[in-house]
Amino acid sequence: MIEPGVFTLRSPKQIALSLKRSADGSQARMSSPFRSAMSMLTFYINRAGKGLSPVRKKNLEQAKDELRALYGKG
Repeated sequence: MIEPGVFTLRSPKQIALSLKRSADGSQARMSSPFRSAMSMLTFYINRAGKGLSPVRKKNLEQAKDELRALYGKG
């Protein structure tokens, strides 16, 4: 389960760590924890769309890079 307020955190590293905890602990996922965490983040970015400020969008995009680093994917 995603922690409440995870997408409002200011630190990309904290967002990534929270999503990693959620994905690693989930029993309901159908793919790898990395793909699950990245999907949650991408889904939020796409749903928020134009309502995201440039600073928040940049922060969330940086969280993707942090996730990749946490899972050793690049």
